[in-house]
Amino acid sequence: MTLSLFVEIAMSALLAVTLVYCAILERRLAMLRKGQDGLKQTIGELNGAIVSAGACMRSLKDSAASAGEALDQRLGRARGLADELALLVASGERAAVRIENQALPKNGHTRPTTPAVLANRLDALRPETLKNVR
Repeated sequence: MTLSLFVEIAMSALLAVTLVYCAILERRLAMLRKGQDGLKQTIGELNGAIVSAGACMRSLKDSAASAGEALDQRLGRARGLADELALLVASGERAAVRIENQALPKNGHTRPTTPAVLANRLDALRPETLKNVR
């Protein structure tokens, strides 16, 4: 056997090893490409979810703003009604005092008594009592 035959056999063996290694490398690259396609799909879905979440956040912000405006309007209306009610209570109290003063006899001997139920209701309507309720 000659030296050239040994060299050719060694080269053939190295070529065979290289061929097997290339086949293994091809399989690994195929799996990597498959994983890359899956990653692309996952990134696309994630991007869609982010866009959807952004739209939901904008919608939620708009809803909160409109709810805040509606609440401000209702609060303003409630404050106006509370002020009006306070004026009506004060006016009613003044009217009750006038009626009470007219009901007193002119000579000032005796003062008519107010029934207990009516007195409790009148006391409940006094502004000092209303402030304690709030």
